[in-house]
Amino acid sequence: MPDLKYDDKGFIPVICQDADTKQILMMAYAKKEQVLKTITTRKATYFSRSRNCEWVKGETSGNTQQVIKVLVDCDLDTLIYLVKQKGNACHTGNQSCFYRQISENGEINENE
Repeated sequence: MPDLKYDDKGFIPVICQDADTKQILMMAYAKKEQVLKTITTRKATYFSRSRNCEWVKGETSGNTQQVIKVLVDCDLDTLIYLVKQKGNACHTGNQSCFYRQISENGEINENE
């Protein structure tokens, strides 16, 4: 296991990307335990900072993420999970959590 750089609370950011379309699906955090679990099970596993617990994507919703590849950036402080997404990635029901954009006047609008 590489010496990944976790922040002072033990977290590393994880960007989740569709392995086929390359669409960015979501961003979450993981601790070392969740990264190791993801690598061994191939199920995207994160740490919920708001609920203060581990979660495997799709355990309750059925919208699972099968991890095809784990990429690490040049500084070893950010990961990308390339996944096969089943169902929607976002808890709002959208395919991606990034379904809105900020316009030139600062308003938040849904992507067209």
